[in-house]
Amino acid sequence: MKKRHADVIVIGGGIIGAAIAYYSAKAGIDITVLEKNELASGTSSRCDGNILAIDKDPGFDSQMSLQSQRLVEELSRELSVSFEYRNPGSILVCESDEEMIAAQKWVGQQKAAGLKFNMLDRADLKNESRYFADDLYGGLECETDSTVNPYMLTFSMFHQAEKLGATIIKHCEVTNLKNIEGTFYLETTKGEMTADRVVNAAGIWAPKIGKMLGVDIPIEPRKGQIIVASRQELVGLRKVMEFGYLISKFGGERRVDAITEKYGVALVFEPTESQNFLIGSSREFVGFDTKVNPIVTQTIANRALRFYPKMKDMTVIRTYAGLRPWTADHLPIISEVKEIPGFYIAAGHEGDGISLAAITGKVVAELLEGIETTIPIEPVSIERFREGVN
Repeated sequence: MKKRHADVIVIGGGIIGAAIAYYSAKAGIDITVLEKNELASGTSSRCDGNILAIDKDPGFDSQMSLQSQRLVEELSRELSVSFEYRNPGSILVCESDEEMIAAQKWVGQQKAAGLKFNMLDRADLKNESRYFADDLYGGLECETDSTVNPYMLTFSMFHQAEKLGATIIKHCEVTNLKNIEGTFYLETTKGEMTADRVVNAAGIWAPKIGKMLGVDIPIEPRKGQIIVASRQELVGLRKVMEFGYLISKFGGERRVDAITEKYGVALVFEPTESQNFLIGSSREFVGFDTKVNPIVTQTIANRALRFYPKMKDMTVIRTYAGLRPWTADHLPIISEVKEIPGFYIAAGHEGDGISLAAITGKVVAELLEGIETTIPIEPVSIERFREGVN
């Protein structure tokens, strides 16, 4: 490793690190990314590829997502390596009158916030896909939602960042980090480095990096599993989730069987560009265990068949599990740590890392430049946890 000092070192080579590298290099910042394994080898390679506003709380959360959607659309024109960007919108489907009433309220709130949401009835669902179950009540759509290949978006941003002068060092794990009189000293598996500033974009490992500097970062790994099914017939063109996904995401109670509730399983259906299908998903706190649980796989399959009963004969290619960096209020931490100037955190996105990578990268670059940020940063500051978020 030849480079021994950088203005900014980013720890973490997933999609968040890639976005920070790209927007920072674009701004002319001397930036180096350290990744302990291969690029996009952690959470960024064990997820789906959605840029969603449909599942975000009305207000700051959905506005942040909308900004990220706009940036990803710009990236589809700016980056030289294609990342399978599509902009079909997405759907939430309802299976009861109660959910339809809640969906109507959700749409009203989102429309009031300026987002393009619409209600869908039974006929709309049938027009969307003949595979839908006949007893579904309807649902809602968000017109602006898009989808990408998360691997390719990560690689594409890193590729462009390198062309703009960023340095990417793989298989370089940070084993110790100190701050002495304003300079950061990093011990790595490839030698020692120094930096004027450090960005902790290590995802589920962000607390480990924070601990090296005595900073408590309230992020926990939350496991999720996904099934990949092969294309046999065209099932649908858009991302589909059950309305109960929102309830599951935010910790509410649903009318489902005990095992579905236990593993936090809710329908997530995503067609890829090749028209294979990603089907999920689950939510579990099981530490750092990434083994596929066959009981969870079966539960996800059963839940998918409740909404798509005609898919029962389609072939499963594989299953995989990933860990998502969870925070108690479901918002990421994008923040400088005030007691350690020059130390920044960009982590805690849970299942929204792909959705919010672009806006996160841009905001971190703006913080590094010392200019006004695209979104207000108070709601995503680490200080909120010290003031009583639970």
